[in-house]
Amino acid sequence: MLAINTLDIDIDTPMILSAKRCADGNGTLTYLFFSEEHVDIARAKAICSKCSSQATCLAQAIEQNEPWGVWGGELIENGRVVAVKRPRGRPPVHIRHMRPIDEVPIPRHLVASVA
Repeated sequence: MLAINTLDIDIDTPMILSAKRCADGNGTLTYLFFSEEHVDIARAKAICSKCSSQATCLAQAIEQNEPWGVWGGELIENGRVVAVKRPRGRPPVHIRHMRPIDEVPIPRHLVASVA
């Protein structure tokens, strides 16, 4: 018989977000930073916006000619910083503006610890 433990998460306590959440050593959030989906790209940029290493990350990505991904809060495509990633296919007839997407905080018990 398995015992199921429940975890109490205090919603009122602010989550502590560490710098370089993208590099936790396990690749937990890697899919966000190299995704083709607009929502994932927006979430990756939101994570970068709270990082203290944002400028250094972007400078190193440009210096190393990274081919694509979100680096330092900017989207890089074909080695160049682009403002917006165009979706595949024909352009829409009616332009739909995207809503700003904030980072989804990860509960402390799910964050990988660096050993």
